[in-house]
Amino acid sequence: MNLAITSGYVVPVDGDPIDGGTVLITNGKIAEVGADVRIPEDATIVDAAGAWVLPGFVEAHGHLGVHEEAEGWAGSDTNEMTDPNGARLRALDAINPADLAFADALSGGVTTAVIKPGSGNPIGGQTVAVKCWGRSVDEMLVKEPASVKSALGENPKRVYGDQKKLPSTRQGVAAVIRDAFMKAQDYRARKDAAAREDKPFDRDGTMEVLVRVLDGELPWCQHTHRADDIATALRLADEFGYRLIINHGTEGHLLADVLAERNVPVIIGPLFTSRSKVELRQRSLRNPGVLARAGVELAITTDHPVVPIHFLVHQATLAVKEGLDAAEALRSITVNPARIMGLADRVGALRPGLDGDVVIWSGDPLDVMSRALRVFIAGKEVYSYTDGEASVADPYYRESSSR
Repeated sequence: MNLAITSGYVVPVDGDPIDGGTVLITNGKIAEVGADVRIPEDATIVDAAGAWVLPGFVEAHGHLGVHEEAEGWAGSDTNEMTDPNGARLRALDAINPADLAFADALSGGVTTAVIKPGSGNPIGGQTVAVKCWGRSVDEMLVKEPASVKSALGENPKRVYGDQKKLPSTRQGVAAVIRDAFMKAQDYRARKDAAAREDKPFDRDGTMEVLVRVLDGELPWCQHTHRADDIATALRLADEFGYRLIINHGTEGHLLADVLAERNVPVIIGPLFTSRSKVELRQRSLRNPGVLARAGVELAITTDHPVVPIHFLVHQATLAVKEGLDAAEALRSITVNPARIMGLADRVGALRPGLDGDVVIWSGDPLDVMSRALRVFIAGKEVYSYTDGEASVADPYYRESSSR
């Protein structure tokens, strides 16, 4: 099956824009992007004249489907706040594709989201990357697990401090993480010894995940706002040698040179919030620009539902207003989050071989008056906006069904 999106202002993001370009999608994958693309005779043609054509945006840190909107307690599955070490927990097991947020994501041009457990535990669990449309999370899956979520700072010490148990301080939170990795090192040694001696071995789900972090298979997504907590995150990464990704990084600009020198990426945000706690005192739309100019690889996040998912691009726009380079702003919601989260072989740009996730915009998406007109995931149109009405394709409907 061939789909050709023609005559638009094509912005591949990882290449130069093409005025009057064509994006050809074959069997759900981008086959060709350019000004002189040969269009197969059987192709469905979508005329994008006068519009901008971009890859679907990538949300690097959100809670779609695990913190459902308008559901209250019944739809809140973000934090299992009964065990400080939740490495064995999987966000995959709690995602409801019927969450209203997925339709909102499409309306904002977001086609892929990395969904993470919350920050109530020092070790929250495994994250998952999904497409923002589908009947079940298994059909939406891009990568699972994508990383392991961990938290430093106020949230875990408040949660367990209220329970009068460890950890109730920053030193306690760091100790829980350190103890967990030391146990994982010992577990790995015992498992390897058992394998060498061909002896049975009792597996532990929590330790199995942490060993994958130690072995470099899974990055460590560290929730941290304050500069001192970022320093602790770096210290722990040094001790155990895992790949660190700073999540939120509200005061990351204070250590921008250190983060750049160490090639530690930052998923910054949410940026449209009040300074609701001490950790957020230095929250500013200027901070993304400071980090980017220092050479830090940057992604912008809504942390949905903290900021609604469809405002992802608007955060990028206002960061540009406060000093972030416009081209870097687009990269911060496309190729950068895809690369940071290990998804660059699937999404984040308009490039042959990647998934056919394409959004047609009425104009420059960094203009707040522009809107997503048509959204395609793997070459299938899943969202459209026409004459003031938005429409989302029903993922449960199949043409062969007798509905």
